[in-house]
Amino acid sequence: MHSTDDLQIDTPEQITLELPLAGIGSRFLGLAIDTILQFVLGLLGILVLAFAGSNLSLWRYFSWVPKNWGPALVLIFLFCLYWGYFAFFEILWKGQTPGKRLAKIRVIKESGRPIDVYEAIGRNLLRAVDVLPSFYGVGIVCMMLNRDHKRLGDYVAGTVVVHDRRAEEIRPDWGSNSKDSSAAMEQVSSLTSDELVLIETYLQRRANLDPVVRDNTAHQIATRITAKTGLQRGPMESLDEFLESVASRIRDTARFR
Repeated sequence: MHSTDDLQIDTPEQITLELPLAGIGSRFLGLAIDTILQFVLGLLGILVLAFAGSNLSLWRYFSWVPKNWGPALVLIFLFCLYWGYFAFFEILWKGQTPGKRLAKIRVIKESGRPIDVYEAIGRNLLRAVDVLPSFYGVGIVCMMLNRDHKRLGDYVAGTVVVHDRRAEEIRPDWGSNSKDSSAAMEQVSSLTSDELVLIETYLQRRANLDPVVRDNTAHQIATRITAKTGLQRGPMESLDEFLESVASRIRDTARFR
C-alpha cells in the first residue's frame, strides 16, 4: 500500500523535509471507504426525505414547499452529497476525508503546507474528469505517469497526497527537562505547529548537515524563537540544547500531541 517515493521540500532554513507520497493503493483504499460512506449517507438522506414527505404532522411545517418538488429535493441532496462530500471534509479536516483518515493519508500543498478552501474545491471539481470513462480510469493513468502519483485534480490545485504520520512517529529522540516553569510554558504557547515542525526537522537532520550550515541554521531558528517568545539561552546552553528544550516545552503544552 505504501509508496517508495518521497516528496522533498526545501525550507528557507536549508532543511529538506521528506514526506512519503501515497500510492494508488492507499488512495483507492481511502476512496473505497468514502464511496461506501457516501452511499450510506445518500440512502439515509433519501429515507429521511421520504419519511418527511409522507408524514403529515411534519409536512405542515413545510406547507410552503410544493409537494411535487420532492424528486427535485432528492436530486439536489444527492448532487450536494456527491460534489460536496470530499471538499467539505478536506476543508474541515485539513486535507482528510473519513476514508483518507482511516487510510492514514492526507492532501497537502506541494509546498508542504495544509490546503485551503480553494485547493479543496479545485481538486475535487476535476474529479468528474478523473472518474472517466469509469472507475477513475483517467485518474489512474495520470497517477501512473508521474512520480508524485498526482491525478488531474492535483495538478490543477497544486496538491499531493502523502502518508499522514502521527506526531509520535516523528517525534525526535532527545531528552527533556522534567520541570519547566509555567512562565516558560506561556512563552512557548505563541509558537505554531509550523515552528515545531521546523525545530524538530532540524534536530532530526542536524547530524547530516555541513557544520557551517548546521550552525547557521540553528542560529536562525533560535533567533526566530527568541524574537517571538522572549526565551533566552542559558549561559552554558548550546544552540541545540536550547532548541531541544523549546521543542520539549511545546510538546508539554499538549497542543501538538
